[in-house]
Amino acid sequence: MAAIRTTLHLTHEIQNVDRYVRVPFDVPPGTDSLEVRIAYDSDAAVVDLGCEGAAGWRGWSGGARQDYVIRSDDATPGYLPGRPEAGEWNVILGVHRLSAGGADVTVEILLPAESGIDHGPVPARLDGVPRGSSRNLPAADGMRWYAGDFHAHTLHSDGRESIAGLAALGVRAGLDFLAVTDHNTTSHHPHLPVVGVQQGITLLPGQEVTTHRGHANAFGDIGWIDFRRPAQEWVDEVERRGGVLSVNHPISGDCSWLHPLDRTPRAIELWHSTWYRELIATSPLAFHERWDKSVVLLGGADFHMQSQGVGPGTPTTWVAAEDDSVEAIIAGVAAGRTAIMGGVTMRDGLTVPELLTAPVLLRVDGELLAIDADGLILVDGTGERRSVHGDVASFSGDPAAGPYYLLHPDRSIAALCA
Repeated sequence: MAAIRTTLHLTHEIQNVDRYVRVPFDVPPGTDSLEVRIAYDSDAAVVDLGCEGAAGWRGWSGGARQDYVIRSDDATPGYLPGRPEAGEWNVILGVHRLSAGGADVTVEILLPAESGIDHGPVPARLDGVPRGSSRNLPAADGMRWYAGDFHAHTLHSDGRESIAGLAALGVRAGLDFLAVTDHNTTSHHPHLPVVGVQQGITLLPGQEVTTHRGHANAFGDIGWIDFRRPAQEWVDEVERRGGVLSVNHPISGDCSWLHPLDRTPRAIELWHSTWYRELIATSPLAFHERWDKSVVLLGGADFHMQSQGVGPGTPTTWVAAEDDSVEAIIAGVAAGRTAIMGGVTMRDGLTVPELLTAPVLLRVDGELLAIDADGLILVDGTGERRSVHGDVASFSGDPAAGPYYLLHPDRSIAALCA
């Protein structure tokens, strides 16, 4: 076994020049596996971890791991399996945070690997749970409204659930679909079709393109998007490949959107789970007011682990689509056929959506329909208010005056759409 060990002292001067430090090493011909380990003082730094092979990107685990294995037939979640090609490889160290004095990082490379790989548990399939689509909400001819969530993580980045475990939580919540959007990797994509069939839910391939100046979800089986490139290239490349890009949680703490853009992406995650802390806040709406008004509105729980208490579908995004396939759901998003619902309840310590009963606001054939919203108030982007009466109330609504949202008497927002 060959072992390569090196220590770097990371400083703010290095971070200022390039936040993604390359540590090169050579892989000889015939190598069938490799292992990388890093060690540093976590009180002095937060260092992300990734891998670039001689033939291209091999994966990313951010700050969630300090080691990874790549084998011919398998890899640590977050990394792509396949025989390590001969040539120069790079361990990528993402310099996320540093103390004033910097930090020493020790990098060890083992050829071949000596550690095992764990993909997490596979729960039994859960059948008989009513799905959002069974509510049979009013829809245009040939369409049906499907309930889902456009933001969730697994062991392939900084989540704590296996792909199957996440899918099972989506089923338990009654979702028809769930986007798996692990950070800066597509290693989860090949697993999604099989796991989706096994668990009985549509799993959308996604990648959360993640930087210190903002995050965006790239939806579709469109390959890896390089987060190290300017954000405008993300927008243009995702569109060129036929996917949909959405700016994530644009006003959320240190993850707020700061990237300059000449052309905005198709969608925006206007309702993020953090909004539940203050549902009378109007800051997301203020952001939208200064954004492209034709943007498609999405919601995302940003689920990572059950200890958060926020489960998949918090909030729920409804998509009007021809069926619940990956292609149809993404086509529905691209066409702007979305609505976001906020109603949730607690079950076993985790929020789940009230898919069959909570108020919903939909746009159908040019009309706004407020469903199960009797006594609520419809508000548009100009501030005009109208009372809702009855189980199904119809309103005219110019898309240019959006977004439209339903208010409870306590001023908390129940649902919204463009």
